[in-house]
Amino acid sequence: MSDVAAPVQKPRKLKDFGEGDRRLRNIMMVGSLLGGILVWYLLSLHPIIGIILAGPDDVIKKGLAEEWAAGRLQKNILISLWRVLAGWTLAFLAAIPTAFLMGWYAKFKNIVDPWIQFMRTIPPIALIPLVILFMGIGEEAKLTVIFVAAFLVMVVTIYQGVRGIDLTLVKAAYTFGASDFDIFYRVIVPASFPFILVAARLGISTGLTTLIAAELTGTIFGLGNMIQEAQLYFRMDKVMLGIICIGIIGFMLDRLILYLEKKLTRWQ
Repeated sequence: MSDVAAPVQKPRKLKDFGEGDRRLRNIMMVGSLLGGILVWYLLSLHPIIGIILAGPDDVIKKGLAEEWAAGRLQKNILISLWRVLAGWTLAFLAAIPTAFLMGWYAKFKNIVDPWIQFMRTIPPIALIPLVILFMGIGEEAKLTVIFVAAFLVMVVTIYQGVRGIDLTLVKAAYTFGASDFDIFYRVIVPASFPFILVAARLGISTGLTTLIAAELTGTIFGLGNMIQEAQLYFRMDKVMLGIICIGIIGFMLDRLILYLEKKLTRWQ
C-alpha cells in the first residue's frame, strides 16, 4: 500500500495586535465619523424618523446658533464639566486607597466588599430622592450622585488590578528582604498603575452618563437640564445638541487620559 503524502499546511501568520499605521488609522477614524454623520442626516430625512431625530442642519442652524448666541450653551457646558470633573476627582481620590486596602488587607475587604457590590446594583437615579432629602438641591447633591457612580466603578477596577498582580514578584521582593512597605510601594503600586488609569477612564465615562441623573436633583443650568427642558417643549434640535456636547466632552477627556496612559506606562 503506497504512502499518501500529507497535505502541507501553510504557516499561520501571527496576528498583529498593534494599532497599525497612524496616518491610516486617522483616516479611518475621520471616515467613520463622516459616515456616521451621513447616516444621521439620511435618517433625519425620513418623514417619520425625522419628526423625532433632528438632523445635523437643524442642530446647527437652530439649536447651536440659538443657544450659543444667548450664551446659554457655553455656561451649560462649563457647569456640567465642572460637576463631572469635581465628582470624578473626589471619587478617584477615594477609590485608590479603598481599593489598595481591600487588596492588601483581607479583613477590610470582607467588611467593605459586600456594601460595594450591593451599591453597584442600584442605579444612580434611584438615589436621587434620598440625596435630595439629605442634601437639598444644591451642588452637593449633584456631586454626590456622580461621586457614588464613579467611585463604585473605579474601586472595583483598581481592586482587580491589585489582586491580579503576579505573586512571583511579591515573593522575589520578600526573598531579598523587602519590608511590607517596600513591597507595597515598589511592587504593588507600579504593577497596579495601568489599572488605575483604566479606572480613571471608566470613571469619567460613568460620571458623564450619570450627569443627567445628577441634574435631576434640581438645577437651571447644565447640559442635562438643557436636554430635559428641550424634551418638554419637543425641541429635538436642542436635545441632540446636548447629547452631542456630552459625547464630545467624554471623547476629549477619554483621549486625554489615554494619552497620559501611554506616556506614563512606557516602562511596561
